[in-house]
Amino acid sequence: MNLSNLQPAEGATHNQNKRLGRGEGSGKGGTSARGHKGAKSRSGYSKKIGFEGGQMPLQRRVPKFGFTNINRKEYEGVNLDTLQLLVDNGIVTDAVDMTVYVSNRLATKNEIVKILGRGELKAKLKVSAHKFTATAKAAIEAAGGEAVTL
Repeated sequence: MNLSNLQPAEGATHNQNKRLGRGEGSGKGGTSARGHKGAKSRSGYSKKIGFEGGQMPLQRRVPKFGFTNINRKEYEGVNLDTLQLLVDNGIVTDAVDMTVYVSNRLATKNEIVKILGRGELKAKLKVSAHKFTATAKAAIEAAGGEAVTL
């Protein structure tokens, strides 16, 4: 090792930047590697999202259709087999309500819950929810339980 081959330890330096605008001798003076004129050569330039150099952008070329109903209600579905699983795991014994849905992450506290009819329910449960499908309600009552609409 001598003065001609000294170098920092591996990983000690991490500045790989080009030093722009530091005189002509650096080779990156003058226009500072930005070229001549145009928006990209100016300070403060930032491209708009979706800008295609003046060409009609994709989001304006593609036709729009359909509409979004502002009054739509989004229900969080919970199936009967999920309720049966809660019973099998010993989480629920007699009543299922919003606190059970929230604590088991089946819904959040602000969502509206709809009980759906997939699977079968063997346990006698008092199920509270905002909505029930006809098959789910029938299955709950057939098992000796009660369907309570919130």
